[in-house]
Amino acid sequence: MPRDAFRPGEGDTAALFVRIPVAQARALDRLAFESRRAKQAVVSELLSRYISESPAEERRRVTIETQDDGGLVVGRHAFRAFEADVLTLDEVAELLAVEPALIEQLAEDGELPGRRIGQAWRFARSAVLGWLAGASANEPAPSDR
Repeated sequence: MPRDAFRPGEGDTAALFVRIPVAQARALDRLAFESRRAKQAVVSELLSRYISESPAEERRRVTIETQDDGGLVVGRHAFRAFEADVLTLDEVAELLAVEPALIEQLAEDGELPGRRIGQAWRFARSAVLGWLAGASANEPAPSDR
């Protein structure tokens, strides 16, 4: 593949100059060479995996290492979003994969540990998970009610 095979339309690019550790620069050169792609294409693809318009989109870390025999090892790791200690009614419903109305009813009935603050319900993540884990085998799961 020619070196300039990756050419976005005029005006769609911007110059980028960064200093990275020599080992990473060599790994980038080797990855571009072995995948027969321009470094611009490789860097653009890696950046698109990390940078998104939506903060909820899953983030991934890509690690490229050179083995003693000269081969490349590419590893991936997915990062989970920050999990808040205090959840809203909708967040508990999403966590338990049920409708918010069911969560509200369980909380109002005192079955699900939570606190009403003003007009809104708040739940401790640990208490909700403990409640879920502590349900007896005879007690129906929230989705069965």
